[in-house]
Amino acid sequence: MNLTSPKVIKEILKQYHLYFNKRLGQNFLIDDNIVNKIVEAGDVHEGDIVLEIGPGIGTMTKALAEKAFQVIAIEIDTKFIAVLHQTLKAYDNVEIINADVLKLDLKEVFFKEDKVKRPIKVVSNLPYYITTPIIMRLLESDLPIERMTFLIQREVGERLSAVPGTKAYGSLSIVTQFYAQTEVAFFVPASVFMPKPKVDSIVVTFQKYIEPQIQITNQKTFFKIVKAAFLNRRKTLINSLNNNTDYSKETILIAMQNSDIDSGIRGETLTGKDFARLTNALERE
Repeated sequence: MNLTSPKVIKEILKQYHLYFNKRLGQNFLIDDNIVNKIVEAGDVHEGDIVLEIGPGIGTMTKALAEKAFQVIAIEIDTKFIAVLHQTLKAYDNVEIINADVLKLDLKEVFFKEDKVKRPIKVVSNLPYYITTPIIMRLLESDLPIERMTFLIQREVGERLSAVPGTKAYGSLSIVTQFYAQTEVAFFVPASVFMPKPKVDSIVVTFQKYIEPQIQITNQKTFFKIVKAAFLNRRKTLINSLNNNTDYSKETILIAMQNSDIDSGIRGETLTGKDFARLTNALERE
């Protein structure tokens, strides 16, 4: 059964009395080449356990199951569970879970049997409406996830992987890159989806760091400073921090001097390591 065929997709939906749920961001891939490229970007091997979020009718799940030791597919829409059991019945290495990934205890899912002994990778076509919360939950978790590969809205993907000095660069870029090496794999046009979304997509990979690349004394303060720096992008860094934190202008200025950061600079030009130096300096004040 070719699950990227628009005709097959329509037949499945008709058979199970289903429809595309815009609220859940259900857009199915109709291009085998794109599916295979995503799996390849995910660096999936026969010893890996792969988490897939939002499998839909199982299009990418099949491709993952042919490469991985096991695929754990989490689908929030109860109506698609019967479809998945049908389209994936030939694969005994697929576990289907009907749940909201943001509420599911992922440790309970992975820390059973011998799963924890194997590399965990995440490969998903994420619903646009909930992309960032899912990515941040996985990045912040202490699960032994090695790599994550997501097909997401292009604008969001560019923000996640942006570098200093670019329009897309912001607090989300820094926080994401604090946890993982983040790179754009390739762009995906709207034409390879059914139904066709109004925006183009992008595939972004996250290689989680084993050891932190940014040395900070207080992670909570670091994230607070980063967020505050971008709340008023047109203001200088010192004014943004003065307006959006409890630090006085004098304290901020001294910390900037002690961390070799120009007092007239804007936050969008600083790297994560620059913000780390500033945070550590503020912690000492």
